[in-house]
Amino acid sequence: MGMGQVREGARAGAWAVGGVIGLAVLYMVGVFAFGGAGWITAPFRGEADERENTVGSGEFRQTTYEEFFDLCEAVQNAEGTIQALREERTTASQTRTTQIDQSITALKATRIESVNAYNSKAAQEHRAPFRDQDLPYRLDATAERTTCTN
Repeated sequence: MGMGQVREGARAGAWAVGGVIGLAVLYMVGVFAFGGAGWITAPFRGEADERENTVGSGEFRQTTYEEFFDLCEAVQNAEGTIQALREERTTASQTRTTQIDQSITALKATRIESVNAYNSKAAQEHRAPFRDQDLPYRLDATAERTTCTN
């Protein structure tokens, strides 16, 4: 076998390999172009569709927006009631003072739950964008007074 035949064989082999690669590329382009590769991207599309259906829905946006206000308002309501009870306590009977103290303890716990719920939701990536810009980023559980608007 001469050198020319070896070169010719190598050239033919290279063309064959090139042809197979070319067909594979064409096949992949066809699969993607005509949607045959949908199963490959299904997990990503499903996640994106699910997120778009919830986060993108007007109902979710509105509910989340109002939820931040409601939680902040719940904190303020608890603080207001605690203040009113403290004022009443100064002139209350012994029996009433005991009731007031129990109520204040319960309201403090409720307030802390509302603060924690607000802060938890404010930290959630899919809810945070719907917190009104006038509302605080986080509420302080140790503060005496909570301000819901800047």
